[in-house]
Amino acid sequence: MNERTALVTGANKGIGKDIARLLAAEGLTVYVGSRDRGRGQRAVEEIGAGARLLVLDVTDPGGIAQAAAQVDRLDVLVNNAGISPSLAPPADTDVEEFRRTYETNVFGVLAVTNAFLPTLRRSPRPRIVNVSSGTASLTWSTNPNPQFTPGSGGAAAYRSSKAALNALTVFYAQTLAGEGFKVNALAPGLRSTDLNPRAAAAGGDPAEAAQGALRLALLPDDGPTGGFFSWDGAPVPW
Repeated sequence: MNERTALVTGANKGIGKDIARLLAAEGLTVYVGSRDRGRGQRAVEEIGAGARLLVLDVTDPGGIAQAAAQVDRLDVLVNNAGISPSLAPPADTDVEEFRRTYETNVFGVLAVTNAFLPTLRRSPRPRIVNVSSGTASLTWSTNPNPQFTPGSGGAAAYRSSKAALNALTVFYAQTLAGEGFKVNALAPGLRSTDLNPRAAAAGGDPAEAAQGALRLALLPDDGPTGGFFSWDGAPVPW
């Protein structure tokens, strides 16, 4: 276990930092992905043994290539970096906000995953965890669910980007299944982070959500792939 290596994007704060901390506690060497060097270094120092800084902006193709060149072994990739610019419905959201959101939440995941695939393919047990959202569930969006207000159409850019991320998760899982990959999406629940004002006031512990990511990152060979799971391990409907 001590030889395994992980990368967590957006790991300088919030759920990402807790995921990195838990992976390091399991004995993995963990690359703390952070677009800001100073914040990333502080997170590395807080996490302690096993943590390594990797400057990585998921919207910068050149920076992604440079980061990938620095990692010669990778067993676990956690695509955690994400943004939610506003809670507005689509009618009140301009196209640029959608573009910015998809650039990080969808295109960034695609770019990072593809850049690190050659290294992941050298792992005997490659795992990819995409941090999604329960609000991306189209089933829950059209049927009342206590996790969020159904039928509101709010946070349209964020929620639709995470729905697209879920689709990407399925496609990667299907494509890579024959190579032993396990690729799954995580719904972390509403946590106290700076993702948006609603999250900041949520009161939920990010460390609790990180446990769900840890479970998917360390799946055994007979574990699921191409699934969407809540932080507590329960399946989430697409």
